[in-house]
Amino acid sequence: MAGYSSRLRSDIARWRQAGLIDAATADSLVRDVDANARQSLSFGSTLAMMAALLFGAAILIFVAANWEAIPRLARVAALFAVILGGYVGGAVLKTRDHAAIGEALWIVAAAAFGASIALIGQMYHLSGDEASALVTWGAGTALAAVALRSNALTVAAIGIADAWLFLKGFDYYSRSEFPHAFVVMAVVLFAVSFWTRSQPARHLIILSLLFYLVLLAMDHATLPVAIPLVIVSVALFAAAALAPEPVDRIVQLGGRLPLHALLGFLTGLAIIQFELAGESTYNSGFAIASVVALAGIVAAVVFAGRESRGLRWLAYLGFAFELAIIYVVTLQSMLDTAGFFLAAALLLGVLAIVIIRVEKRMKGPAIGGATA
Repeated sequence: MAGYSSRLRSDIARWRQAGLIDAATADSLVRDVDANARQSLSFGSTLAMMAALLFGAAILIFVAANWEAIPRLARVAALFAVILGGYVGGAVLKTRDHAAIGEALWIVAAAAFGASIALIGQMYHLSGDEASALVTWGAGTALAAVALRSNALTVAAIGIADAWLFLKGFDYYSRSEFPHAFVVMAVVLFAVSFWTRSQPARHLIILSLLFYLVLLAMDHATLPVAIPLVIVSVALFAAAALAPEPVDRIVQLGGRLPLHALLGFLTGLAIIQFELAGESTYNSGFAIASVVALAGIVAAVVFAGRESRGLRWLAYLGFAFELAIIYVVTLQSMLDTAGFFLAAALLLGVLAIVIIRVEKRMKGPAIGGATA
């Protein structure tokens, strides 16, 4: 945010010097930027949040280490005191313009709630497994996020849901059904993120759903999962590229839906390529998937790369991955190493020339319109 504010101030000064806006408008814009800058994420506030988290962890570890020496009633009272003190103290600090420290105390309270589930369950020999405890912990954290309208608690609830998905998806404890319930969790938490105004939570949910689909493809048939993922990703990218403002008003991702769509597109095609790679060295399906992947990367850079540096970097990484997997699967049996690198260099050079020319054409009208 600080970087965005600095760039915006520089743009305002440049607009004023170019005569696009007058001095009064420039001053009003600068004041608005300063008023809406998030001062709570200063370096001092970050250190204070880390200190609060470490303090809470120290308390929990001390209680756990001396668990047998503490009377049972005192154990329960201590746990609930940490939970109550964290939530109430965080709320008080939030009202006194100490948002970062308040959010940190809420995280400590949520961590204490999770520890209390495990420790009380052990103390009273309650039935259930660790995965069920994670569900209870996540539900309680999500309810606290709704009640307190907390950005940090929303992200924490998603992290707990991801931990549950990881444990169930990789069958860490015992063989069980695939965790399809995660989709319901994701939908609920996505709705909660709008109430808590947590854009990072929405980004994390989308990434978590991609992880869920990868696990689903590993556990079930890959192509029935990967092909719809590619199609949906292309549709979302097209919608975000053709109507960016209306789409972003709905999803509220800060204009980063094309980035997620490109990641989903590359993930789906990678699943398809890994599925088809083992069938034959000269598999035509693998070749088609590779061509589609490369064409999609170029299209993403052309249509949305100018507006998103993150998308450009993801496209470059995706292109490098495609070169590597194509070499491993096919080119190692067709060309020697030197020939492959020569072909890759020529391909990269041609792509660079195309992208540079496209960017110049895209910048030309914009500069001409600004100077007109």
